[in-house]
Amino acid sequence: MSCERCAASCPAAGGAKAPAARKAAGGVTVALLGQPNSGKSTLFNGLTGARQHVGNWPGKTVERKEGTFERGGTAFRVVDLPGSYGLAANSPEEEVTRDYLASGAADIVLVMADASQLERSLYMLADFVAACPEQPCLLALNLMDVAENQGKRIDAVLIARRLGVPVVPLVASRPEGYGALLDALARTVRERSVVDGARLREGIAAAPDTIQGTAAAKFAWIEGLLDGAVEAPACPHALSRFDRVVTGSRWSKPITIGMILLGFILAFVPAIPIMMLGGAISSLGQVVAGALAQAGAPDVLGSFLAGVVFNSLCFGTMMVGYVFGINLVFGLYEDAGYMARISYVFDHTMARFGLQGKSLMPFLMCLGCTMGGVSGSRVIDSWGQRMLTVMMAWAIPCGSTWGVVPVLAVAFFGVAGAPLVIVGIFAVTILIMWLVGRVFGPRLVAEGERAGMVMELPPYHRPHLGNVARGALLKSRQMFVRAIRVVALFAFAIWALTYTATGSVEGSVLYALGTAIEPVTRFFGMGWQTFTAWLCALVLKESALGVLSGLFTGAATPNAVLVGVMTGGAAAASNIGEVMAQAISAPEALAFIFAFTFNMPCAASVSATWGEVHSTKWTVITALFYICCSLLLGCVVYHVSSLCF
Repeated sequence: MSCERCAASCPAAGGAKAPAARKAAGGVTVALLGQPNSGKSTLFNGLTGARQHVGNWPGKTVERKEGTFERGGTAFRVVDLPGSYGLAANSPEEEVTRDYLASGAADIVLVMADASQLERSLYMLADFVAACPEQPCLLALNLMDVAENQGKRIDAVLIARRLGVPVVPLVASRPEGYGALLDALARTVRERSVVDGARLREGIAAAPDTIQGTAAAKFAWIEGLLDGAVEAPACPHALSRFDRVVTGSRWSKPITIGMILLGFILAFVPAIPIMMLGGAISSLGQVVAGALAQAGAPDVLGSFLAGVVFNSLCFGTMMVGYVFGINLVFGLYEDAGYMARISYVFDHTMARFGLQGKSLMPFLMCLGCTMGGVSGSRVIDSWGQRMLTVMMAWAIPCGSTWGVVPVLAVAFFGVAGAPLVIVGIFAVTILIMWLVGRVFGPRLVAEGERAGMVMELPPYHRPHLGNVARGALLKSRQMFVRAIRVVALFAFAIWALTYTATGSVEGSVLYALGTAIEPVTRFFGMGWQTFTAWLCALVLKESALGVLSGLFTGAATPNAVLVGVMTGGAAAASNIGEVMAQAISAPEALAFIFAFTFNMPCAASVSATWGEVHSTKWTVITALFYICCSLLLGCVVYHVSSLCF
C-alpha cells in the first residue's frame, strides 16, 4: 500500500474515523513502533512487567502483546506492535502494524530507533510520518550505550528541534533510566506534538512514483535530519577479525553449530533446579495420595490428585524450567548481537526450505528436546516461518526417542541390523521435513517471504543479564499458564484410561479398549500392548520403555509408570528387549519403532507449540499430521517388513 493511501485511511490525517471508544477508560493508549531488534520488547517488559498478556490479533496469527502501567495517576495501556522494517504491508507483521495505525486506536505512538544504526532504523519513522502525518508521537533513541561504545555522539536536542517532537536517548535494558522517557511521554500526551514532515512530503512528491524513488526520498530526509546531529568515527562498518571468521570463513558453519549446541547445554544449568522442583511436586502428590488413603478417603481421589493434578503441575513446571533456560541463554545471545550472525551464516541454506537462517537453531536443539527447539523458534521474526520451522522440527527425533529406539532395534535386529534401522529413521526424518515443506510451506510462507537475509549485522555489545532474565521469566510464566491446560488434558485422559482400583491393567478402560480395537491397531502394525505404549508416549516419550516393561512383565499399570518416570522411581526391565522379542514379531517391533519415533513428540511439546505460535488451529493441524504420519508409517513398515521376516 502506498503512503498516500495509508494516510488517507489514518484518522489522524483526517481519513476514516477512529472507533468511538479508542481510549482506555480514563487512560492513554501508547503504541510501540519500531524495526526488529530496536528494543521494543525490552521497553515493553520494562514498562509493564507482569501486567501484560499475549494473544493474537483478531483474524491474524501474528502475536499481540498488551500491558499496562501507571504514571502520575494516569493509566497507560501499551500495545507492542509487531517488529517490521516498514509499513508497506509486504508481510503479515507489516499488515497488522499498518492496519492498527490506520485504525486510530493509539493516542500516542512511541517510535523506537537503534541509536547505533540511526540511518537504517529511522526508516520506520519516515514511513510512519508519511502514513500518519497528524498522529502525536515521540522518538526514543535506544541502545545509546552501544552507540557511545562505537564512538558516536548524537545530538538528541537538535534532532528533536528538527522533528518538532520529543526525542529521548535511552537504554531500554536499564529501567532506572525511564524517568526522562516517561516525562516526555506525559508531555506528548498534553501537547499532542506531531512530526514536522513537510520536507519529507515534498521529497516524496518530487521523487519518481516508484518504490525505489519513494525509498530514496525517505533516506534523503533521514540524511538531512541527521546532518550535523551525529558524529561518528571513520569506517564504522568494517567487520572485525572475529566477525570475518564466524560469518565469512570456511569455519563459520561449524562455529555456528557449535555455539548453538553450547547454548543448548548451558540451558540445562538454570533449568535443572526448576525441573527438580517439578519432580518434587510429583513426589508430593504421592505423599498426599498416601495420606488420603490412610484417612479413609476413596482410592480414586488420591489417584486423581497424584495422577492428574500434581502430575500436571509437575509436567508444567519441568517444561517451564527448560523453556526458561532456553530463553535465558539464547536471549543473551540475541542481546549480545550474535543471533543475527546465526541467521546470516545459514540463511542461504534455509531459504531453500522457505525458512531463514535462525531456523537452524531449533532444528539442532530438537535433537536434545523438541520442547526446547519449539521454544527456540521464538527468535524467528516471521510467524509463517516460525510455524513452518516448528512443524518441520517435530520430525526430528528427540533425546528421549533415542533412549528407546536403540534398545528395541538391537533386541530385534541385532548389532548388525540396528544401524540400518537408525539410517532408516534419519531418511524418514528428511522425507517428512520435505513433505511438510511441500504441503504446508506455500500456505505459511508466501513466495516473496522465502528469504530473510540479514543485510546489516548489529554491533556486539555486553548483554544485560538482569533484563534478559526478567524477559525469560515473563515468557516462561505466560507459557506455563497456557500450557498447563494442555498438559492437564493429556494427563487426565491417560489417568482415566489406565486407572484401576485393583492395580491390575486388565481392569482398565485402556485394556478393554485396546483389546477391542486390536484388529484395527493390528492394521497399523501394533498389538494392544505396543499401541498402549504409543498412546502413553503422547504424554511423555521416555515413558515408552517403562510402559512396555509394565505391560509385558505385569510390573505396573501405565499410569503408575508415568508417575514413576516423573519421580525417577520407574525403570524398564533390564531385559525388556528380550521379553518383547519372545512376545511379538519383528515386523510389529519395527512398526512400533517408526510409529513411536514419528508420533507427535509429547504433551509438553504440544503446549510449547501452542504457547509459541498462539494458534490452536495450527497446533491441532500439526499434531494430527504427525499422528496420522506415525500410524501410516507403522502400517507401511509392518506390511512391507512382514514380507521379509
